[in-house]
Amino acid sequence: MAFPDTVKIVEVGPRDGLQNEARDVATAVKIGLVERLAESGLKTIEAGSFVSPKWVPQMADSAAVFAAIDRKPGVVYSALTPNMKGYDAAVSAKADEVAIFGAASESISQKNINCSIAESLERFLPLCEAARADGIPVRGYISCVLGCPYEGEIGPDAVARVAGQLLDMGCYEISLGDTIGTGTPERARSMVGAVADFVPVDKIAVHFHDTYGQALANIYAVLGLGVGVVDSSIAGLGGCPYAKGASGNVATEDVVYMLNGLGIGTGIDWESLLQASAYISEALGRVPESKVARALNMAGSG
Repeated sequence: MAFPDTVKIVEVGPRDGLQNEARDVATAVKIGLVERLAESGLKTIEAGSFVSPKWVPQMADSAAVFAAIDRKPGVVYSALTPNMKGYDAAVSAKADEVAIFGAASESISQKNINCSIAESLERFLPLCEAARADGIPVRGYISCVLGCPYEGEIGPDAVARVAGQLLDMGCYEISLGDTIGTGTPERARSMVGAVADFVPVDKIAVHFHDTYGQALANIYAVLGLGVGVVDSSIAGLGGCPYAKGASGNVATEDVVYMLNGLGIGTGIDWESLLQASAYISEALGRVPESKVARALNMAGSG
């Protein structure tokens, strides 16, 4: 099994991780988190989301976060943008990159935004055209690539079709999200293999949730297919609104620990990463979801 020499980690904690927090997270804490993540060597950080505060109140201060962070050269600070209004706000905030999102499940698409998958993608066409004119890279997300809470298992061909459409729209990278975390390694390999028939493997990223404890195994499985981009969240921040009690995103510390063990480069300073994990965990008043961080904390206090 041939693994890539290096893997790009896309840090989604400040956006995907914090957006579901029930308790308000201070803007200063978010800024501190983004800056610590950049100091650890992470080169792509989702710093916020320009969505309606009515639907995602935790992201209402994204413009303030973008305005205040001390930007580190060579780091891409990205933002989720669901529509042209969000895109314009992201441009005003000087986001380096924007992300759009579709789904592989018709049920999720209907329940989330009250339209079909095809209709949802059509809504992104003006945004993609504007981004192309402005020279701003667009990243595409696909949710529920391995399972849906309403439809059950999702077929690889359904994911591949959506991925191909996002690529045709101009997305430079497609992130494949196991939103409810039900995927297993062989299913993950089959799904990525199907997508690779439509999207070059160097444009594929994976975004595995650890709800059933399968995220690292799934990442390991697709690394062997040449996937070199992994989404993760510091301290395992985040959950899934569709899976009750779900732990959510795989922890960045756990992913980097595994990659280090495989001899795969990430450019991330281990100690600085752990400090960022400790910072946000203390700010939120809880222990990290990261297995590695917990183990090291126990070892340090033993």
